[in-house]
Amino acid sequence: AGGCAERGSEPGAASMFQLPILNFSPQQVAGVCETLEESGDIERLGRFLWSLPVAPAACEALNKNESVLRARAIVAFHTGNYRELYHILENHKFTKESHAKLQALWLEAHYQEAEKLRGRPLGPVDKYRVRKKFPLPRTIWDGEQKTHCF
Repeated sequence: AGGCAERGSEPGAASMFQLPILNFSPQQVAGVCETLEESGDIERLGRFLWSLPVAPAACEALNKNESVLRARAIVAFHTGNYRELYHILENHKFTKESHAKLQALWLEAHYQEAEKLRGRPLGPVDKYRVRKKFPLPRTIWDGEQKTHCF
């Protein structure tokens, strides 16, 4: 396993086979994440995230960067790793600019899980029930209510 996801790592385990580390600043990494996100190349975005260093200090800096966190959330969604997606979205406060996209990921992931459970596509009432059961976390929502007309 590589990449800079938030996981416990064994100290000293990586030093036996030290990979060359590309020295990108967190801002450069964020820029690459934003470019790949905008291009829609999720597969390349995922590969890029996995290529990042796993040194604790580097991971800590990257895991505070909104563009990197948003990229990790998008990759988690596209690979069907919804637990990772929910973990990222519930544990990091995102700015208003990211809210719409991340809210869509949150809801769509829950819809897909519900469809899998039910074995059929969801109708408007089913989706309403899913939204009620899994309200948006405050980290990606400013508390404003949206009304849905049926």
